[in-house]
Amino acid sequence: MADAGLFIGWGGAVYGREEKGIQVFNEAVDYFTGLQQAGQIEGFETVFLEPHGGDLNGFFLLRGGREQLGRIRGSDELNRLTTRAGQVVQGFGVVGALLGDAIPSQVGAYLEAVSELS
Repeated sequence: MADAGLFIGWGGAVYGREEKGIQVFNEAVDYFTGLQQAGQIEGFETVFLEPHGGDLNGFFLLRGGREQLGRIRGSDELNRLTTRAGQVVQGFGVVGALLGDAIPSQVGAYLEAVSELS
């Protein structure tokens, strides 16, 4: 079971770059599908959010082990893809995430910090 994730979020398209945005989105789906088929990630989800007045329109959530995702996050291919995405959508970002079995240890670290700093 995956204990880590990469949250890759985006906002609205840059005005006049909407078609390029679709192109880069499809490149991302192809890249993540290839990573999954090669066993480099456990899987990924694509999420589109309903209009809600915020600046987050959707995200990908890649799932895998911390080491797997660390290698991908530092890869030239993801760097190329994220650079391209940043040119066509607003509010683009990549954030590491903890999932599954990693949650209890993170909660424990939080509770320890609260106890020490209260």
